[in-house]
Amino acid sequence: MTLNWFNTKPKKLFEDYQSLMQLGNGYGKFDRDGKIMFIEQMEAIMDRYRIFMKRFELSEDFQAQMTVEQLKTQLGQFGITPQQMFDQMNRTLERMKAEIEK
Repeated sequence: MTLNWFNTKPKKLFEDYQSLMQLGNGYGKFDRDGKIMFIEQMEAIMDRYRIFMKRFELSEDFQAQMTVEQLKTQLGQFGITPQQMFDQMNRTLERMKAEIEK
């Protein structure tokens, strides 16, 4: 991986996440299909994020390692690990899916 990858991929992922979060502000007004689409897009973002983090964890690049450590530090302030964050997001998405099926 080149340094360029580290500079562009995280930015695009963050921008996509931010856009989806803005869209999600109206989640309660979405029809059933809209909610399903939103959940699917959130799952896709989380998959991308998981891949991004694993690549950074496995990289020997200093900048990548610093990014991983910063995330761990930030999450640690809330008493959680990156894996706990992913698990919580998955539980939230599963609850959202269950609500749609009611």
